[in-house]
Amino acid sequence: MFADRKDAGLKLAAALQRFRGEKALVLAIPKGGVEVGFYVAQELELPLSVVVARKLPYPDNPEAGFGAVAEDGSTFIFEDAVRWLTQEDIGKIKRQQIAEARRRVEVFRAGRPLPSLNGKTVILVDDGIAMGSTMRVSIKLCRHKQAARVIVAVPVSGREMVREMSRLADEAVILETPPFFKAVAQVYGRWYDVSDEEAATFLKKAGL
Repeated sequence: MFADRKDAGLKLAAALQRFRGEKALVLAIPKGGVEVGFYVAQELELPLSVVVARKLPYPDNPEAGFGAVAEDGSTFIFEDAVRWLTQEDIGKIKRQQIAEARRRVEVFRAGRPLPSLNGKTVILVDDGIAMGSTMRVSIKLCRHKQAARVIVAVPVSGREMVREMSRLADEAVILETPPFFKAVAQVYGRWYDVSDEEAATFLKKAGL
């Protein structure tokens, strides 16, 4: 469906043309979302920044997450998680991931605060939505920062996420919703993990 993240970003920008020239900001979720967001911002002639959100990993299975936390401490936890973890476990993991989020703020924004979101339309971009936890906390952060409108914009998600994101955000622009969706990577012809350095390069190109 998409050759790579650049192709996805250009196609996403085409679906967001109505935001060109608005009082708007593209906020990308690192790391994969930065490349997609770069091309969205470039095509729409909008400023680009990043919002750092971290998955909350299970202690015995770090690849799986039970929620997420944003750089400002905004948190989402799947209800089932509390059946398997103590509040002490959850608190410890949350503190670890907030610390890691702040480290990544240093990497991606040189420690600078987020630009003001007050009264702006914020377009939240990632390379896709699987479980949706990092997007949920990013939406929460935007609400806390008084964004006028929050638009979720991604190339792909499962069909149930369209309803969920439309409920949480003011609008959800999701290009593809495959019937047997299992992983974001399945819709990309060329998929690779984006390094901190590669993400930082796109941000430098955007003047961040």
